[in-house]
Amino acid sequence: MNGQTTLSFLTGSHRFNYRVAGVALRNNHVLVCREDEQDFVLLPGGRVELGESSNIALRREVAEELKCSGEVGRLLFSVENFFDREGEQFHEVAKYYVLSLPDEFPFETDRPCLVTHDEGHVLTFSWVPIEAKALSRVNLLPLWMRVRFGDLPAHEEHLIVDER
Repeated sequence: MNGQTTLSFLTGSHRFNYRVAGVALRNNHVLVCREDEQDFVLLPGGRVELGESSNIALRREVAEELKCSGEVGRLLFSVENFFDREGEQFHEVAKYYVLSLPDEFPFETDRPCLVTHDEGHVLTFSWVPIEAKALSRVNLLPLWMRVRFGDLPAHEEHLIVDER
């Protein structure tokens, strides 16, 4: 984060969050990120800052977290997602883009491919097979994403998902 205001705020037990994420695929695997010792993984990305477009936010997050420049491609999903996590009720607006990483970005399938630090957190990146069983084992969130990698939409899809 560059000292800007992130578009995430808490009101009582309700949190609004504006997030971007990249779908990076290689050899029938998808890149996921575990923060610290969380019991779930997410696609790489982060929060959008005030005054920042979603594609620029993803490019910034990739540079900060993956320590490389990624090419942000077309928008796959625009999602309004409702879920509970750690005592907070989330209302999240998220944009999911195709993300192309440089050829030299590590591809390891038997161990994490990259461990970095960002904003005081340890981020562990791994390539996971795109099968729903493998994604369930690592507890990929959001849940609806687990079955989408083999059949990505040709045009942007808008989803409203309630996982509460």
